[in-house]
Amino acid sequence: MHRMAEFVYETRPARIVFRPGASVTATPGEAGRLGLRRLLVLSGPRGEGVARTVADALDGACAGLLAVARARVTAEVAARAVDVARAAGADGCVAVGGGSAIGLGKAVALRTGLPLIAVPTTYAGSEMTPVWDLAQHGVERTGRAPSVLPRSVVYDPDLTLSLPAGLTAASGVHAVAHAAEALYAPDTSPPARLMAEEGARAMTRALPALADDPDDGDARGLALYGAWLCGAALGITTTGLHHQLCHVLGDGFGLPYAETHLVVLPYVLAYNAPAAPAAIGLLGRALDAGDPARSLWDLAARLDGPRSLAELGLHEREVAAVAARATGESYPNPRRVTVQDVQVLLEAAYEGAAPTARPLGPRSAA
Repeated sequence: MHRMAEFVYETRPARIVFRPGASVTATPGEAGRLGLRRLLVLSGPRGEGVARTVADALDGACAGLLAVARARVTAEVAARAVDVARAAGADGCVAVGGGSAIGLGKAVALRTGLPLIAVPTTYAGSEMTPVWDLAQHGVERTGRAPSVLPRSVVYDPDLTLSLPAGLTAASGVHAVAHAAEALYAPDTSPPARLMAEEGARAMTRALPALADDPDDGDARGLALYGAWLCGAALGITTTGLHHQLCHVLGDGFGLPYAETHLVVLPYVLAYNAPAAPAAIGLLGRALDAGDPARSLWDLAARLDGPRSLAELGLHEREVAAVAARATGESYPNPRRVTVQDVQVLLEAAYEGAAPTARPLGPRSAA
């Protein structure tokens, strides 16, 4: 009989509501179930219209709407949101939007302890993780805290129908990146692998369908389902080289975060493949592909997305600096990370060349 692997799995106390129209029909009920009577609704400026619809549905339970979320949550914006929440006497928050709005909601929850309800409108999956990010004086701080995990997540596929094609592709592959790193994380587990594989499968089935027909409601639902599972897998595991590179490129060099995941992921997978054959095999099964790195690189072209860091605005002279920063601290990764190896990886990603796996050297394993 096959010996069961030892593992640790910690469940996250989030309630999920998933159905079309749920942002209006279910959010007030979720607030009531949590005993919340004065909720501050948070969003970004572009998502203010959708957030106002949710605020109107809350009726008398809405304590106000603050549409100030930006791509990166700064300490100043977080402090403003905390002040507004306190002045309004809010007993909870509802974050409506993508990673920026939900990130702002997490920052408020971190500083105040107020419960958070998330209503995602993209496929980033951050609503399913206890991870928070906060930028201050140009330095990005990241941490994990159970208090920032939303108490309820309301998934409404109808809210993603207006998501632009470029952001659909980028945030969708961003979710697949969560699944990929969850598969080979040192603290992965059978439940994490199940969620990661199913999430990646759902997302990579949905994205080509949405490229053909952005109004396909079934594909929108499938993508949101995939985002949920990919985010949940990330929420119970730790990240490696891929997320480290994307944080450095986004926070240190100003590249757009979701699009950076779209470009970088195939190259990191090709790099890690020789050191994580079982995980890459599971990802390949999910994608129905023998070479998941090449499959995702081809998918970017199929979705008319960017395929090189040069397209995203990185200068060739910056590649060495990115490699140095990305290897300046320790983090788990299945393959040993060196400045030289990461620079080679980034040079390929800068040019947009097809990703190819390089065999392990004598000291390449982590």
